[in-house]
Amino acid sequence: MDSRISATDLARKLGDVLGRIRYRGDSFVVERNGEPVARLTPLAAGTAGTLREGLGAWRSAGADVGDFGGDLAKVNRADRPARNPWAW
Repeated sequence: MDSRISATDLARKLGDVLGRIRYRGDSFVVERNGEPVARLTPLAAGTAGTLREGLGAWRSAGADVGDFGGDLAKVNRADRPARNPWAW
């Protein structure tokens, strides 16, 4: 069951509320002027995905990246170390 919390109380107690969501699995319905406007719930485990999955999705999308490697090489060649403002 969701606990109800006003937007003002949420702003005042954000750290505590996030801790309760993360460690206890609590859920909250945020209200503004007595009307529900949002629900805060814990994320399901593993919803973020992995880098491998992200790269696989990017590759399978078929986006044309052009000469991305060549562009990076140009940037690296043009890069210069920052000037030391303390050097005489």
